[in-house]
This record gives sequence, C-alpha cells and structure tokens, in this order.
Amino acid sequence: MSVINAFRMDGLGNNFIIVDRRIKSINISKEKIIELGNRVSFHRNIEFDQIIFIEKEIDKAFPITIFNSDGSEISACGNGSRCIAYFLSKDLNTKIIKLKTRNRFLDAKIIRDSDVQLEMGKPVFDWNKIPLIKKLDHSNITLNIDDKIFTDGFCLNVGNPHIIFFVKDCFEYDLKVLGPKIENHELFPEKINVTFAQVNDKNNITVNVWERGAGLTKACGTAACATAVASSIKKLTENDINIKFKEGSLNIKIDDSLNISMTGPVSDIRHTKLEI
Repeated sequence: MSVINAFRMDGLGNNFIIVDRRIKSINISKEKIIELGNRVSFHRNIEFDQIIFIEKEIDKAFPITIFNSDGSEISACGNGSRCIAYFLSKDLNTKIIKLKTRNRFLDAKIIRDSDVQLEMGKPVFDWNKIPLIKKLDHSNITLNIDDKIFTDGFCLNVGNPHIIFFVKDCFEYDLKVLGPKIENHELFPEKINVTFAQVNDKNNITVNVWERGAGLTKACGTAACATAVASSIKKLTENDINIKFKEGSLNIKIDDSLNISMTGPVSDIRHTKLEI
C-alpha cells in the first residue's frame, strides 16, 4: 500500500477528491475507488461524491476523468468541473480555464474570489442520446415505481442523463428509497440522475437530488442545469434561474440557443492523503 497526495474541495456541499496527474501518472483501481467512497468505512475523513483526475494539458485544454464513489466513470460533473477550474486557476495564476470531459469542452472563468462561472454547452433531447431504451416523448415520461405513478418527467442530457419531476414539495419524496429505483429503471440504459424540483417563483427553484452512482447529494451542478432548462422550456420560470440546494444556490442562465451558463461558489482547496 502506498500513500499519495490529493486535494479536497466541494461546491455547495458536493464533495470531491482531486488527484493531479499532470506531472506524475497515478492510477487508482475501481475497487479502491469503491473502498475509498464507502461512506460507512474507516475512510470517513475523505468522504466524496466523485473523484476527479486532472490530466496533462492538450491543445490548451485540461482533460479531466471523473469517477463516482461507486467506481463508475461518468462524462460530466458541473460542480466538480468548477472546483477543478478554481484549483487550476490558483496553480496557474489565471482566471480563464478550459476543461475537456469525455463529450464536451467547458470554458470556466473565476469571476469573484471563489465564484466560478462554467459554460456547459447545450442540452441534448434526442431519446437515443439521453439515452432512453426506446423512443418516447422525453418531456413527458411516466414511471411506475412501487405501484405509484410518477408523471410528466422531463428527460435530457447535459453531459450526463437527468430526469426532473416538478412537484409542490420536493422534500415530500424520500429519495433514499425512490432515487435508486428511478436511477436503475429499465427505461434508462445508462442509469439516470433524479431531481424533484419545487418552483418557488419565476426565478427560483428548490431541488432534492439523487445523483447517479453517488446517491443522495447536497448539490449537483448538472442537475441544476437540467432543472433550469426543463423549467424554462415548460415556461415555469424565466431563463435566469437560481437553483437552491441545502447549502446555497447556483445561478443558471440559458440563452436563446439553449447554451447553459452556471455560476456559483466553491470551497477552499484542502490537502489530503490517500492510501492506495
């Protein structure tokens, strides 16, 4: 067993471990990620939702590789990307950072001391790119969970797949029970992130989120983006929306071409060590 240096950050309580591989190759197996991410193990001091690897710069962009705490690799993590952008901005003494995920480039800007603006690109609505198992109206999904019918689910992909249900009280639903059942529903071949959203007014939404591969989470950047897009398209809100989580809010702006911009705070950078 060896010990490596790593870093801890969070975005509104959405926790990340960051491993910098720009200079030295560091490999952590899926089994070890699962062990480290086990919330009931002795690794409590490094509890995380995702572990993110920063790769060597290619064509002025920094590739990032993202794993959930269950060991599954994912294509996008909005809050994690904002944290990485902040980390790199401090290391490189710049306010502008370009990241590369598996399926898109992300432009980030440090706009205040610890606020990071991230350009997320456009959402995807094609049923086979979300993806769904069959062709359905992505904006009107009905699920039967434990003989209870959930209607008007809105599915889309913002780098990863999401379903949003707009309800009167988002905390009325026990996502520790419902979350994994919806995440693993047969309709979603790559599983799905689950949000129950409560519209407060034309510019504010409160959300309760179950994150695919990570579980109940205090915050999720891509869920905020997906919720804002869905609410705007359904004309429940305007296109400048504050998405409220337990520890704060993310501001999401959507332009006429459906480009998404997400802005919010990140934590300080904290050093940690991992036994691998």
